[in-house]
Amino acid sequence: MSRIAYVNGTYQPHSGATVHIEDRGFQFADGVYEVWSVFDGKLADFEGHMTRLARSLTELRIPIPMTAQALERVLKETIRRNRVRNGIVYLQVTRGTSPRDHAFPQDTPPSVIVTSKTIDLAKGEALAAKGAAGVTMPDIRWGRCDIKTVGLLPNVLAKQAAREKGAYECLMVDEMGLVTEGSSTNAWIVDEDGKLRTRDTQANILRGITRTAILKLAEAEGIELDERPFSVDEAKRAREVFVTAASSFVMPIVSLDGAKIADGKPGPVATRLREVYLEQARREAI
Repeated sequence: MSRIAYVNGTYQPHSGATVHIEDRGFQFADGVYEVWSVFDGKLADFEGHMTRLARSLTELRIPIPMTAQALERVLKETIRRNRVRNGIVYLQVTRGTSPRDHAFPQDTPPSVIVTSKTIDLAKGEALAAKGAAGVTMPDIRWGRCDIKTVGLLPNVLAKQAAREKGAYECLMVDEMGLVTEGSSTNAWIVDEDGKLRTRDTQANILRGITRTAILKLAEAEGIELDERPFSVDEAKRAREVFVTAASSFVMPIVSLDGAKIADGKPGPVATRLREVYLEQARREAI
């Protein structure tokens, strides 16, 4: 079946869907994006992603292109046209198309692009059951990583570094030796004292929607939480390391830079949080 994309008001064959060469997303990475998980054709964590989308657009002073209700219809129609039961739907909003100039254009409508694709959930489950490898590298991103922009070149380089070393994810490290987040994930450990730790969002990290859900689920499970950063050495000494994201849910990391984490197997906290997150996400999807 041919894939279908939504581009600025029309549904088009994915293979031929285009934006203008002077779209500011292409010229300047002047845009934002969101990714929803899709379970049984329904959107997971819908309101959380919509809230973050509105914040990102507001921070960059890009007009909100349509109502939440209209955007929901577009997302669901794109999912339907692509016959996606389990997968993701991707939304990108840019400042729009105008003659190339660094300053904001006037009265230019935003560009809106939506795509959706199927993901093999069984493959992800198999990796989570086995555990994935991680590597580290310096964090070279800009100072507003709390905004979910399409300017992802440092993230691309980090993910490529992981792939070239046979790893699943790259954890980025600041100038003080503390882990910020993964190239496309939030990073967590269960430290030597048994506390669940992740960096707080006052720091220069993305306010992950899956991260927020996991924080609430951890509290409900009675897991002691400590929102503060951790070093690479602390991660290597930890009882567990895992990462979270909309497309990978909760993924255990069982080695870091070649060093085995604990016994080299997924730990009970990550395993339990993945289980309860997937149960909740499927139950509450709309």
